[in-house]
Amino acid sequence: MKDLIYNLRREEIAQFCAELGQPQYRAGQVWQWLYHRFAESFGAMKNIPEALRLALEEHFAIDPLVVIRRQEEGGPGSTSKHLVRLRDNESIELVFIPAKGKTTLCLSSQVGCKYKCAFCASGQAGFHRNLECGEMVGEVAYAARQLGGPPAHVVFMGMGEPFDNYDNVLKAIRIINDADGLSVGARKITISTCGIIPGIERLATEGLQVELSVSLHAPDNELRSRLMPVNKLYPLADLLSACRKYAEATGRLITFEYTLVKGVNDSREQARQLAALLSSLHCRVNLIMLSPVAGFAGATPMPETAKMFVNVLERASINATIRISKGGNIQAACGQLRACKKIN
Repeated sequence: MKDLIYNLRREEIAQFCAELGQPQYRAGQVWQWLYHRFAESFGAMKNIPEALRLALEEHFAIDPLVVIRRQEEGGPGSTSKHLVRLRDNESIELVFIPAKGKTTLCLSSQVGCKYKCAFCASGQAGFHRNLECGEMVGEVAYAARQLGGPPAHVVFMGMGEPFDNYDNVLKAIRIINDADGLSVGARKITISTCGIIPGIERLATEGLQVELSVSLHAPDNELRSRLMPVNKLYPLADLLSACRKYAEATGRLITFEYTLVKGVNDSREQARQLAALLSSLHCRVNLIMLSPVAGFAGATPMPETAKMFVNVLERASINATIRISKGGNIQAACGQLRACKKIN
């Protein structure tokens, strides 16, 4: 199977062109076709010599995915979910979330997931494989073709655990962030993790001003381990210590995600426990109303419960918001994306 052209950074494309004896500006033209004109084939690159187009065709594939199904929550311009087939016939889902004239792309970083959080569909079918850097960049290029330009925000919140695929995710982010390419600002890129401490520690050294979002979902170890088995590997105290060090090293604010499940983690006392845990951290809390997931019996709490939770946190001087859920009608809300069987 050919390598994906989207796996290559600008300097790697330049090296390939140089090895063919092509002038340096040809690499810039290839880059422009990929990330400004969003070319779907090498044949479309009309101002590039045929010999170079043929060499690119011989060595690389340009499009890593084929769209199988697109579902829209409402009419045109509403939240949409896209089921796509990869080159080995595995499949992933990605979501376009429009708001105020700008679109957020929620992309996937793995086929399936190892971590089996209780209310997340992605891990129910198990882990299949990591996505290549080029497959993730390809998700953004696909979105750019659909939108007529790059998405305003890119969030690694789809299928998979980004820090379990760290090197590919970070390379993809640098390509997505490249100012001469897709140019999605670092602060408009969010990495969401279930709490993989080595990934948090590595990210602190990268010099990237990306947003970090950490899934918490419980204020104590016993409950968190029940909802999120990863807590047995990276307990709450160790995770919060790593987050504190990250915030100190980067000066960046961390978002903690907390999905409210009726009668499980939504009491006033649990809100107070969470406030006490986070009181010394440079953070905000994003409360999420549970989206129904087959295989998890939890229920969504009443809106008044979420407002109570916000009030408790805000009285402790912690910035808290309730996420407006989108895509629930098409199984595209938080936790609802899932791997499908191989599509032939």
